[in-house]
Amino acid sequence: MSADEKEKKRLEKQKKRDKKYRDIVYKGAKRVYDRGLSQMGEGNVSVRVKRKNEMYITPSQNDYATMTPEDVVHIDFNGEHLSKGRRASSEFLLHKVLYESRKKAKCAIHCHAKHAIMLAVAGKKLPLIIEEMAFFIGGEVNVTDYAASGSVELGEKVIEAMGDANAVLIRNHGLFVCGRDMDTTVKVALLVEKMAEVYLGALQLGSIDPLPPEKTKKWIDMFNALNRTAPRKK
Repeated sequence: MSADEKEKKRLEKQKKRDKKYRDIVYKGAKRVYDRGLSQMGEGNVSVRVKRKNEMYITPSQNDYATMTPEDVVHIDFNGEHLSKGRRASSEFLLHKVLYESRKKAKCAIHCHAKHAIMLAVAGKKLPLIIEEMAFFIGGEVNVTDYAASGSVELGEKVIEAMGDANAVLIRNHGLFVCGRDMDTTVKVALLVEKMAEVYLGALQLGSIDPLPPEKTKKWIDMFNALNRTAPRKK
């Protein structure tokens, strides 16, 4: 194979990889928007590039209704743009800190889901109230301390508050979730929002009885085997 043929093959492979990652982010972002978890200019969706300190992420001031795969931005973890066109979301540092802290986290979603924000504004965590939360999320959903949007400090507070779970409420801001693939990550975002709505509604009926650890051990064990992104404690 000649040098020109090798270069052509390399470029074709790179183009195919680029399209794959753009499609993952695009489809995830569209699902977030279609289900009402974020509106124009809110939140961000990303995917980590395999074996590289790079990600593909939704653009700054993203209009979910009109976005295309070409609007997705390719950057490295230092924020250097590796693609032409749109600028990356100003909150890319949140995703960077996650990916550097959790090698098994492949995708991340930050959204402004209404009921999740209610809890975040009130500074109230979402307790473990159904078994599905144990399997997909890993337990209850904590709330971070406040930090400025787009800062490394916010990313650090997010990782701290997440604990072993795949979701966290960002104080006075919104919801942040991660997963091993985009389908599961979207599922976690939808589940947290649904459970936040159920929890807030149930509080109007009386007291809440969260599920005790001994009743959810089987589901937590399954979470650890199939969905956990946090490093195992030594």
